[in-house]
Amino acid sequence: MSAGGFRRARPSLRTFGIVGVVVLIAAYVATITLFATAGMGQPRQVIKGHPAPDGTTVTIDLKEVHSIDGELIANVAVSPGPGLLDPLAHDLTQDLSVVVTSAVTPTKRIWSKGTLPGVFPVSLNLTGDVTNWPFDDYHSGPISVELFRSATQLPERASVTYIDRLRGWRVDVPSASNANEPAPYEVVVQRSPTTGAFAVAIVGVLILLASLGLFVAVQTVRDRRKFQPPMTTWYAAMLFSVVPLRNALPDSPPIGWWVDVTVVLWVIVVLAISMAIYIYCWWRHLRPDADKPT
Repeated sequence: MSAGGFRRARPSLRTFGIVGVVVLIAAYVATITLFATAGMGQPRQVIKGHPAPDGTTVTIDLKEVHSIDGELIANVAVSPGPGLLDPLAHDLTQDLSVVVTSAVTPTKRIWSKGTLPGVFPVSLNLTGDVTNWPFDDYHSGPISVELFRSATQLPERASVTYIDRLRGWRVDVPSASNANEPAPYEVVVQRSPTTGAFAVAIVGVLILLASLGLFVAVQTVRDRRKFQPPMTTWYAAMLFSVVPLRNALPDSPPIGWWVDVTVVLWVIVVLAISMAIYIYCWWRHLRPDADKPT
């Protein structure tokens, strides 16, 4: 009867293993799919601008999101049109300047006659609730780019091409059309589902480590399992793995973030208590007089 019971239990265990493998493969495929659809840093043209009447174009490459500081770092590239370039020297025939405005932070760059415009960084303001990490999203203030030429010195609103080079974020640049001049742009960034899932997975691993450590310690102190001296190094390894796992979280939130107070701190406490319980088991099971006859 007992042997038959064991034979009947084996298919259930095999079925459980098959289901586990299927779930793991499905999770892997879903992760790869999310990764591919999110872009994850591959250059992507979000919106295409139109050249100015003289052929001058402006491109903004979105590079980094500093969510804690409320900043979006971008590179601005100005390509002068044929009407502004000397056909022989291929440099500017007149002064050219550009002003990038985001909310209340203007950035101005001037290139003199005889030079060529280059790429320069700008910091764009972001607004959003950072406490929603890792499912946070942000939006910039109105962004406008204006060109000035030495001939007129009158501002000309530029139509801008936006390139997404952000890793782990989804970018959208909604723009309202205007018959006279391009309307100000607004950049909306949202953390990609893959990045959010990665953060959740790391937090889950931390909780799992603490749960396993406490389970083993409790079962050992209750004499449900035999004490194994090498397991003490296992507890030490788990304690030392907490900080690297915490630092692997997306954007590495500053120390004292909500994930530290609600998860990381208590994982360390539970692992330390579990290790102390296991050390007590070492003291109880391996004391010198444990094997002496009474």
